[in-house]
Amino acid sequence: MLDPDNYTVIDIDRRPNGVVLATLNRPKRLNASNRQMHWELTQLPRDVTWDPDVKAVVITGAGRAFCAGGDFGPPDPDEKPGNAPPPGPHLEAMHFVTNLLDCPKPLISAVNGPAMGLGASYALLCDIVVASRSAVFADPHVKLGLGAGDGGQLIWPMLMGPNRAKYYLMTGDKLGAVEAERLGLVNFLVDDDDLLPRALEIADRLAKGPSQAITASKVPLNAYLRAVAQQILPMSIEMEAATYQTEDAAEAAKAFVEKREPVFKGR
Repeated sequence: MLDPDNYTVIDIDRRPNGVVLATLNRPKRLNASNRQMHWELTQLPRDVTWDPDVKAVVITGAGRAFCAGGDFGPPDPDEKPGNAPPPGPHLEAMHFVTNLLDCPKPLISAVNGPAMGLGASYALLCDIVVASRSAVFADPHVKLGLGAGDGGQLIWPMLMGPNRAKYYLMTGDKLGAVEAERLGLVNFLVDDDDLLPRALEIADRLAKGPSQAITASKVPLNAYLRAVAQQILPMSIEMEAATYQTEDAAEAAKAFVEKREPVFKGR
């Protein structure tokens, strides 16, 4: 069941029509994913799956961003402690992706600003992507000396084709909303003020629709994605973990602290 009290950094707004508005709520950190956020993002589609009153979900971010990727800064003293268990990196990294793909109900991302790294993966793994004109997409793992192991290698090539995806994953370049729509990452591009109304309109339409037929239309497609995920995610996660131990990753972290461009040496 989807219980709002179980969520600390995601606001859960349950509406009478069966639509849920889930808002990532760490605006001071551009909704970057700390330990608690990662856990709640992983749990959200599972809780939605088992709640019979939820018909469709819209996921967005508070403030200026959807999700700016991972949060590597110090803890925010103003945030209350959450209920996330100790990290189980490999298993939770798998479930971060597969819980989204296993959810039989419509998931709509309303991307209101930067969607970076795992934030981009989460938005793009949803069934329908609605983006405001201020949205920006990127998977900048490579700029940190890391492999893109949280779903980017699965969903980017599915949406835009392998060669385009390899370019953006190997460079970490950003994509503005207009270009993201042109390349197939985005279903609907709207003005900033129209983002939530448009996403909620779609969710309302789906919530009123024949739920079993909608599920039957979505699940087989996600089964295909799930099969591909089963093949590549273990390798993707393992190779990303290995890159954390490289000199290039250490150099990227040092350069970030020193506010300079990293000098990579390929080791």
